[in-house]
Amino acid sequence: MTAELVRGQNHPLTQTRLEIRVSAGAPVVAGATLSDDEGRVHGRDWVAHPGAPALPGLEVPRQAAADHRLAVDLDAVPEAAHRVSVLLALPTGPGDPDRFGAVAAPFVAVTGLDGSEVASYTITDLDAESAVVALELYRRQGAWKVRAVGQGYAGGLGALLTDQGLPDARALAGEIGEAVARGLARTVAPPPPRTAASGASAMADATGAASHAASPGTHPSDGPPRSTQPQSPAEPQSSPAPRPAHEPQPARPSGRTGPVNYTHPGRQAPAPPVPAPAAPPAEPGQPAVPVAGDATGWSMDERLYNQVWGMFEDLARCVAAYRSAVDFADSRMEQELDKALSDPRSRIGGQGDAAREAARAKHGQLVDRAREVLDRDLAQLAAESAVVEPALPPAYAGWDNPVWHAYGSPMEIPMALRLGDLQLPESRGVGLRIPMLVRLPLERGMWIDSGRSGADALTESDELRRRALRSAVELAARLLAVYPAGEFAVHVIDPAGSAAGALAPLVRAGVLAAPPAAGVAGVSDVLARLTQRVDLVQMAVRGGAADALPPDLDTAEQLLIVNDFPHGFDDRAVTRLRYLADEGPAVGVHLLMVADREDAAEYGPVLDPLWRALLRLTPVPDDHLADPWVGHAWTYEPPHVPPGSRILEQVLEEVARARREQDI
Repeated sequence: MTAELVRGQNHPLTQTRLEIRVSAGAPVVAGATLSDDEGRVHGRDWVAHPGAPALPGLEVPRQAAADHRLAVDLDAVPEAAHRVSVLLALPTGPGDPDRFGAVAAPFVAVTGLDGSEVASYTITDLDAESAVVALELYRRQGAWKVRAVGQGYAGGLGALLTDQGLPDARALAGEIGEAVARGLARTVAPPPPRTAASGASAMADATGAASHAASPGTHPSDGPPRSTQPQSPAEPQSSPAPRPAHEPQPARPSGRTGPVNYTHPGRQAPAPPVPAPAAPPAEPGQPAVPVAGDATGWSMDERLYNQVWGMFEDLARCVAAYRSAVDFADSRMEQELDKALSDPRSRIGGQGDAAREAARAKHGQLVDRAREVLDRDLAQLAAESAVVEPALPPAYAGWDNPVWHAYGSPMEIPMALRLGDLQLPESRGVGLRIPMLVRLPLERGMWIDSGRSGADALTESDELRRRALRSAVELAARLLAVYPAGEFAVHVIDPAGSAAGALAPLVRAGVLAAPPAAGVAGVSDVLARLTQRVDLVQMAVRGGAADALPPDLDTAEQLLIVNDFPHGFDDRAVTRLRYLADEGPAVGVHLLMVADREDAAEYGPVLDPLWRALLRLTPVPDDHLADPWVGHAWTYEPPHVPPGSRILEQVLEEVARARREQDI
């Protein structure tokens, strides 16, 4: 599983032949240095850069680009070198950005030669820096590890190399700049960034370049070449990286009439070999026609995933701008009213009334102007959603999407899974909903809350429990459907047998790993088996002996549905459940609880860590999800099967048929 690192965190490397993939919101120069155990670079021959791209065990691109691949063979690195530092720097040519704070946060991933990610790191919190040590691979007790560094330098590449002890660092930095400039002359310019006239997404800029033939001097690993044309200030190459939750988000330019920018800095992918679909040219003065898959990615599924992320971010951003504008208008009106009332002269005659009317009129103008911009952006996103939703693959699609009627058992695990829809109050008027996608494999368990919520306090408790169970069954069916046959197993704990009706589709299709466990003995048996599986896999992974696992151990991902917690759970069972919630996801054991937190109140605060470890979902729409980006309270809507539809049964029958064909 991929380790998503934060600054300073390290992760062991089990492979020595690796690729380091870089994705940035603007063209960057990628390089690497070798250093000793004290972090000192001994000379120029320990620096790999566009002018000298190859060192023993290292090869870097020969030019600046938004996406890079660096080849690393740790077995070939000289014995005297204890660290391999990956460097990123902004080019110094005319029209290039001069600081990382003006571009999207760079994303760096360490992958195996088969493309599987080992570790990734999004370099955030950069501002005036124009060069950064992204990460380092280092020896520790005979083994290699990767560490997320993120150390930036406002003085550029020269300051970075000086800090690593290179004597003639400034001169070498200048030579690297000249080598990059020479490389630009050999590149083919990619299409311009997406604007109101062009209709191409900013995330698709690098994609379009991949369709051009490289000139003879272009290195095959350089990635998409950067344009030699300076960028117009009116055409930003990428949106700014997301700010921390405590910082206000910048408003979108009020004069913008073109499509929204779908750049998602944390999940940018290298440009695919096939360009993303191009939007048809727009009529003069009109927004471009939206196109499904108008984002970068190695496949259409990945492009759609990035596009959905972009829609989510753009909705958050434009609503934040609208709310900020309304708050400003309210504050300004209060200040003007206070000023008018504090002047005794305004209380004589009609001066005070006139001042109040003028303040209210100005307030109305500001709010109307902000609403006009918001309505324009919402209409644009609604048009984009209308195109994207029908194009989604089953893992991303709602149950009402026709794609499910052509469902077949997949051959590969998808990137993500749809857990429902997200909505903001301002977007309800246009019916705009953003799919809520989570990456696979799941990184945490889930809890479907069967208790009352503030958003739906009138629904009877029994009805809430029925809806919660139905949501759990539909989510389990979706997980079974999007995984290849035999690579996902579902277990059920139903101590009192109260979920028999809701579980009927899973039982009739024969897709459960075993009949639902009932009673105290059944609860104890299932928990003991899954706990033992977690222990065995953990020991095998830590000891590097995955081939030593028992032959009868099911290596498929496991999902445990727990109904009616804490009925049937003693203290030992509760301890095992907490252990599975904490340790299970890392080794493929996931928890899906259907419970009302109030029913477990007798345990006191001992279960608080359990609830916090799970992603809370609700069987009815509820505004309990808050994003850490701008702090919006998003309304979550569960993805229910349409009334009267048999699509759930049809999908489960296909899952069962695929399992029978493989004798599972």
